[in-house]
Amino acid sequence: MSLIFYFFIFLLGLTVGSFLNSIIERLSKNETFLSGRSYCPGCKHILNWQDLIPIFSFLILRGKCRYCSQKISWQYPLVELTAGILFVLIMNYELRITNYELLNFETILNSLFLILTSCFLIIIFVYDLKHYIIPDKIVYPAIAAALIFNFEFLISKQFLIFNYLILSAVGSAAFFLFIVLISRGKWMGLGDVKLAFLMGLFLGWPKILVALFLAFFIGAIIGLGLIALGKKGLKSEVPFGPFLVSGTFIALFWGQEIVRWYISNFQFSIFNFQ
Repeated sequence: MSLIFYFFIFLLGLTVGSFLNSIIERLSKNETFLSGRSYCPGCKHILNWQDLIPIFSFLILRGKCRYCSQKISWQYPLVELTAGILFVLIMNYELRITNYELLNFETILNSLFLILTSCFLIIIFVYDLKHYIIPDKIVYPAIAAALIFNFEFLISKQFLIFNYLILSAVGSAAFFLFIVLISRGKWMGLGDVKLAFLMGLFLGWPKILVALFLAFFIGAIIGLGLIALGKKGLKSEVPFGPFLVSGTFIALFWGQEIVRWYISNFQFSIFNFQ
């Protein structure tokens, strides 16, 4: 595929990212995102089209509202940029599977599913980071969409793939539920259980193992870093959703390579030990 194709996919991602920002903000205020124009959170002024150009409006306005000069959160351009990059990675991931042949129905369907779920995950990442909660209004529709999509494996009689997905989802959720029960909700919340179930449906086996390992690894590194910098204490609450989402995206795009690398090095170590 040409660079022009990826450029348009990137622009589409930026636009969707702007919409995701609107959903994130309105969720916290219990407002609908299906109607009503965007407005400044500070002065409530309705934003014009020139205020809503992804990334460029933020740069042109130098990170301040045109009407009240209140600072605009870096969340807005970062979410837009992240969505744009993810859209490109998803399309390249799908096209790589088909050896970069022309798009067919299956590739388009898979891409749409990955894009939709990625949008849900971006919202979960930011919302949990800001409010320390994984909203049911997002995670339940995401799980429903994943179940509907995965029924194609059941209909096409690909029972092994379907069973792996269900077992990955149930196993991941059960693991986190066990942590919630033994810690009485101090280490994990039920939102993490639901997110783990979604991850299993989204990734399947063995990518789910990669995602969970990376989530705990990244969480430990960042947690220790925050403690070392004095930003958090040993008993401070840290949202785990962002780490789970980060692990999910890494496992989605590079999970197979990580598994192969691990198996190769593990077998090599066993051979030397013997």
